[in-house]
Amino acid sequence: MSITSKMEAQLQTVYPNMVQWRRYLHQHPELSFQEKETSSWIAQRLEELGCEVKTGIGGGYGLIATIRGDKPGPVIALRTDMDALPIQDEKTTAYASRVPGVMHACGHDAHTSTMLAIAGFYAENKALVAGERRLFFQPAEEVCPGGALGMIAGGALDGVDAIYGVHLWTPLPYGTAATRPGPFMAAPDEIYIDIKGKGGHGGLPHETVDAVVVASAIVQAIQSIVSRNVNPLDPAVVSIGSIHAGSTANVIAEKCRMTGTVRSFTEEVRAFIKDRLKTIVMQTAAMYGATAELEYREGYPPVMNDAAETARFFKIAPAEFGIEGAMESTLIMAGEDFSYYLRKVPGCFMFVGAGNEECGAVYPHHHPRFDLDERAMLKAAKLMIAMAEDYAADATAASHS
Repeated sequence: MSITSKMEAQLQTVYPNMVQWRRYLHQHPELSFQEKETSSWIAQRLEELGCEVKTGIGGGYGLIATIRGDKPGPVIALRTDMDALPIQDEKTTAYASRVPGVMHACGHDAHTSTMLAIAGFYAENKALVAGERRLFFQPAEEVCPGGALGMIAGGALDGVDAIYGVHLWTPLPYGTAATRPGPFMAAPDEIYIDIKGKGGHGGLPHETVDAVVVASAIVQAIQSIVSRNVNPLDPAVVSIGSIHAGSTANVIAEKCRMTGTVRSFTEEVRAFIKDRLKTIVMQTAAMYGATAELEYREGYPPVMNDAAETARFFKIAPAEFGIEGAMESTLIMAGEDFSYYLRKVPGCFMFVGAGNEECGAVYPHHHPRFDLDERAMLKAAKLMIAMAEDYAADATAASHS
């Protein structure tokens, strides 16, 4: 009997636990790099499921559950994330967040619950496992520098042959899944611009250098980077998200601080935008008689899926999602530190649809009323197990040829 033949019935049996776990985590969210109680709770669940558990990975709250099969085979890693966001939960559900100003607004609670179910499944079927399944419970995906680097530094990828990850994604309807080979998700960089002019009386503007006017000119000028400087065939984004200046109506502001984000898919475009931003910011400020400083913080690299492992998705996924439901994704401008794992070993990051108007899963990720179709957890668990076991089957066949 193959391990995948047991997958459907066993995961269906554990599904009520998945929902219970997810809702508990949703009520008790913790921010990035602060997942102490979450990590401890996960470790307890993994031990109850019969897994070998290593905690404190990379000196933080990361965990690894290891299941060693009775048969020789490859080491395959599956990864989930577990941090929440600084957002006030506005849902009225019984499982809404109990922590003021903090909520799971991106689905990491459901990701964690999915991986717990996978851990239990593998622990129960060690006799059928070829090789080792290494399950990562990663902290701090939401905040740069992220938790993946700590996991890698802690040895998580040592000896790993392939890695897979899933993000439940409400823009996709329940019952679908998507990914793409090569570039998939963008590099999410951050920019911080500080402008210094000369403050003064609002009625005497000629005696001042208005930092707000300078900031406005910079905002307008940097819109030309993507529209007029970057090749239209290279997707990119430059957005200013906040502007802070002044304190009252009749005083011209001396200082202004702006923050924003840059999204790109190649190192060439990334470097070009960084250089162009510096030129525009500095020279525009100088044109108005002000000075400016630009801090450019590079975030995660772009997610680059391995071509062979993405082809595996299109081979495996139709069995669960149907031919039309297993889709090639468009490029996604959101970022993900799963990219660091993919720089070390071949793998594939995938989206599983979790949107459903009937259960209120209609709000975008990072929205105060975010929710998802919990049945998508079952779909995600089956997809990751199927990917891992197909890889293991191919590796075993290759070793015997």
